[in-house]
Amino acid sequence: MNILTFLAQATQPTQPPPWQYNPSQWFLPLIIVVMVFFLFSSSRAKKNEQKTRDDMLKNLKRGDRVMTAGGIYATVVDVRDADVVLKVDESNNTKIKFSREAIKRVVTDEDSAVSTK
Repeated sequence: MNILTFLAQATQPTQPPPWQYNPSQWFLPLIIVVMVFFLFSSSRAKKNEQKTRDDMLKNLKRGDRVMTAGGIYATVVDVRDADVVLKVDESNNTKIKFSREAIKRVVTDEDSAVSTK
């Protein structure tokens, strides 16, 4: 008998390792980490946007051109704690009282030049 044949017969069949490679074992944690990253980054962006908006509302002053959430362009006449008085028509001197939260943005000269064209 050949010695290799003898050794081959003498060895026990090998057992599979106690754990086997399973892609879901690393794929699921990876998905969770990516989701947490996106949630964190989107909440940071939202927080920064809210801070910018709060600063804009806090720094409103008389004479600023603004656009309301309804799309009305007006000039700030008076700024109070919770509301703002806006002049919406120059010829009739029409003034309307709005909540500060109704102000969408402050219009710059470049914005008004684009909107009139």
